Amino acid sequence: MSVSDPVADMLTKVRNASLAKLEKVDVVPSKLKLEIIKILKNEGFIKNFKKVTDKDSGSNNIRVFLKYDDNEEAIIHGIKSESTPGRRIYTGYKKMPRVMNGYGTVIVSTSTGVTTGKKAIQSKVGGEILCTVW
Repeated sequence: MSVSDPVADMLTKVRNASLAKLEKVDVVPSKLKLEIIKILKNEGFIKNFKKVTDKDSGSNNIRVFLKYDDNEEAIIHGIKSESTPGRRIYTGYKKMPRVMNGYGTVIVSTSTGVTTGKKAIQSKVGGEILCTVW
């Protein structure tokens, strides 16, 4: 079965795995998803990730290792897809949204690549708002 919005599917898998307090979750790879996962790691929302290959089926996946605090609460309190295939959301750098008054992160697809909202403002580039994480 094909997925109409693969980024939203990945975000839902990560959200559900963190709510279920799982150690890791496997995601079907793509360049865009890999860039989003790299940003999640750099911003401290996940422990790590790695590319894995299933020996039986030969399928490739990205294994995301989730991060929890000392009280075993998930670091990712919320993750939400903003743009959808039917409704793309674009913004300029001057009107870049803030998440949880600066505690969260906006992930934006710009002409220079996928980046955070803060870096997009510093670079003075706008783009498509992919998701927000807090």
